[in-house]
Amino acid sequence: MTGRLAALQQENELLQRELNQARTELEDFTYSVSHDLRASLRHVNAYVQIIREDLGDQSNAATAAHLDTVSHAARQMGRQIDGLMELSRLTQVNLEPTTVDAGELVRDVCIALAPALAGRSVEWQVAPDFPALACDAALIRQALTHLLSNALKFTGPRPLAEIKVTWQAHASGQCAITVTDNGVGFNAQYKDKLFHAFQRLHSAREFEGIGIGLALTRKIVERHGGVVWANGAPDAGCSISFTLPLAHATN
Repeated sequence: MTGRLAALQQENELLQRELNQARTELEDFTYSVSHDLRASLRHVNAYVQIIREDLGDQSNAATAAHLDTVSHAARQMGRQIDGLMELSRLTQVNLEPTTVDAGELVRDVCIALAPALAGRSVEWQVAPDFPALACDAALIRQALTHLLSNALKFTGPRPLAEIKVTWQAHASGQCAITVTDNGVGFNAQYKDKLFHAFQRLHSAREFEGIGIGLALTRKIVERHGGVVWANGAPDAGCSISFTLPLAHATN
């Protein structure tokens, strides 16, 4: 028995060293992203401005368009860096699980998104009887904000946006929450790409964004031991589901 305990302790120490090494590598990556890459972007933007000033009245439409493209690409890369930083932080943040009323969270997010609904007709259908969940309220609020914002974005072409938030309890002690919309949908053949950073199934000309929201949502859900998946079809809406532990299952 003593030998077995010693082996387990040695294995645990090895895993701890590997974890510490991974954290150190992640910190190095985060530093490089936040400092070195941003410095290069600042140089690009600065030189674009210098070129504009040097050209002055000699600039033509084609040159101005090229410089606009460079500036846009630099801004886009800046947003992508922000997204990578947020993904990095999610792997390090300590979870603070409590008993959470998910229905209240959904309603709070809907209220927070209200300013984006000006001039639109949106019908929210939120299940009234959500069970209590065991999760980090701030992180799940963030995940719901990504999902509901996406639903609003991709129902933009619809005269009436219909967005539903439902749930289903499972015997495993997990609760599946589903956000469904009647938006433009997507080709289900590529559904696994949805949850990877910067993977877009619609062009930036059609819908703004950099394709980070669902990657962040996946990371948040996985930190809670859950899974996330999507269903949809072109021009036939979309549903995103994710699982979280029921509060009573953790007691």
